[in-house]
Amino acid sequence: MPSNDSSPSPKEGVRLVGPHLGDNEQTLKSIFEHCSDIVFRRLSLRGDDKLLLVYVDGMIDKELVQSSMLKPLLYHGVPQGLGVLDSLAQMCEQELVAALVAKKVTAFEECTELILRGQIAFLAEGEASILLADVSQFETRSIEEPSNEAALRGSRESFTEQIRTNTTMLRRIIVTPDLKMESFHVGKLTKTEVILAYIEGLPSPTLLDEVRTRVKAIDIQGVLESGYIEEYIEDTGYSPFPQIMSTERADVVSAGLMEGKISLLVNGTPNVLVVPMTFWDGLQAPDDYYERFMYVTMNRWIRYLFALFSLLFPSIYIALTTFHPEMVPPKLMLNITGLREQSPFPTVIEVFMMEFMFEGLREAGIRLPQQIGPLVSIVGALVIGQAAVEAGIISAPIVIVVSAAGISSFVIPRYRFGYPMRMLRFPLLVMSGLFGLFGLALGLILILSHLIQLNPMGTPYLEPLAPTKKNKLRNVLWRRPRKRMS
Repeated sequence: MPSNDSSPSPKEGVRLVGPHLGDNEQTLKSIFEHCSDIVFRRLSLRGDDKLLLVYVDGMIDKELVQSSMLKPLLYHGVPQGLGVLDSLAQMCEQELVAALVAKKVTAFEECTELILRGQIAFLAEGEASILLADVSQFETRSIEEPSNEAALRGSRESFTEQIRTNTTMLRRIIVTPDLKMESFHVGKLTKTEVILAYIEGLPSPTLLDEVRTRVKAIDIQGVLESGYIEEYIEDTGYSPFPQIMSTERADVVSAGLMEGKISLLVNGTPNVLVVPMTFWDGLQAPDDYYERFMYVTMNRWIRYLFALFSLLFPSIYIALTTFHPEMVPPKLMLNITGLREQSPFPTVIEVFMMEFMFEGLREAGIRLPQQIGPLVSIVGALVIGQAAVEAGIISAPIVIVVSAAGISSFVIPRYRFGYPMRMLRFPLLVMSGLFGLFGLALGLILILSHLIQLNPMGTPYLEPLAPTKKNKLRNVLWRRPRKRMS
């Protein structure tokens, strides 16, 4: 005969808290078995009341718990008519602990997650629930100057690894309730908090829904850095060009939000993602909108030219000296030929050797300790380059060409955007070494075709150049005076 009981049954696999303190303690101890940093502390209050505290050592404010919560209970006991947990919850609502957020839970799974996030759990005899109070306190890095995005003007504050510090920095800049922040937890093991931030009404609903859907669809064991999120939500994972901008600067993120973009803040990393990104975003510096428009316009053109120079100069040198010497002034070609007489390798092999050596020195300078990294890379480049020329392994013009191209790549303001320029230099070297200027032109056509096909989050990568939007294109070519900007 079917039962008429309509009460909801507990979800399968969910362990509920019981009224016996000893049983609840054993359940939590079995969950946190071999976790030496989990503290179980029993207290006897006035009368027969017993209390159990469970927390992660080093993640809570012990002084706040002892002085504002436990001390009144130990000295004055539990108020008449209230249970132990109700008394603690009432304290959290009073002025004594006004900053404290407390909640009751009845499932061990929810309690476990909150304890691991820095909350303290209170269990009492005879009460089938657990009170959790947010008293988290742990060491964090202070706000410092951005290390990878230097600027002459603008804010000197960079994001930190603490996500609430980062959201506070955005709130201080954009003071409006239209700044929305939606929270997600990604990663089966880490349960890393990811915040989707946007200004309501500015991004297109299609873009917002797409980003939200992609974040929710991430299925991964753990997230340790925003790069995990970036690889999961980007459109084309095999493109050398970054399709999502990463920055440490709060003013850059705020500017993107006010332009209708969306940012993703990940707990545990100072690198915040901004979507969508275009090709031209990679060539803009943070202080482009802080300096006078004439200086910025000149600097932008310098960046554009040096970015091309970094990509093409070694390939053009190979093509001209190997296949098209008639295009080089005769005196210069005679000098180059004279210097190359001692070299045993073809020009393309020489350039490849020096490019690999330059990239190796650059990587060594990053990985070595900060005090000796720049010294080793500079001394290494000088010593190895000079020794190679004197030994007749390579010719002197090759050192000039590779060094000029490598230094030009540092003009690009966003370090990550310099990666594709460095990577694509090698296939272009092969094309120009095999087919001369024809091969170089073919390589450039393939790169442009790829850039035109990129469409991150529904935004053309070369917009506003392809497709052409004249009003926006003006802001790419030069920075208009602020009074004329919309």
